[in-house]
Amino acid sequence: MIEVKIARSDREREAAYDVRKKVFVEEQGVPLSLEMDEFDKTAAHFIVYDDDLPIGAGRIREIDSGIGKVERVCVLKELRGKHLGNLIMLELEKHAKSTGMKKIILNAQSYAVPFYEKLGFTVTSPEFMDADIPHRAMEKDISN
Repeated sequence: MIEVKIARSDREREAAYDVRKKVFVEEQGVPLSLEMDEFDKTAAHFIVYDDDLPIGAGRIREIDSGIGKVERVCVLKELRGKHLGNLIMLELEKHAKSTGMKKIILNAQSYAVPFYEKLGFTVTSPEFMDADIPHRAMEKDISN
């Protein structure tokens, strides 16, 4: 059974970190020193489980009053295309609304811009490089 849940224990946070390391560090070549950062301690982490197996992750943190930043959204390579990213984003958005956030921002890898546009995000920047990967800033108003 596929389930998205918020990490409430060290073990669950570690499960999210493990998925992120597989996707960003091993697959995409992002240095571990950039992938794991000081915001991991305070962000709300979400994990997608297939039964007990962690297969996706993402995090959100409030960066300013009413503004949440979504980061580190990922799904294991062999499970992409099954709408698991949508499930993660829906849970992140629900969490943002429930904690009083009015807007969500994110930096999408450029290839993923169409995915986020389908979820109602709009591009707000020219392309820029982050960890040697092209990105675009995006945002979504969730105040209604």
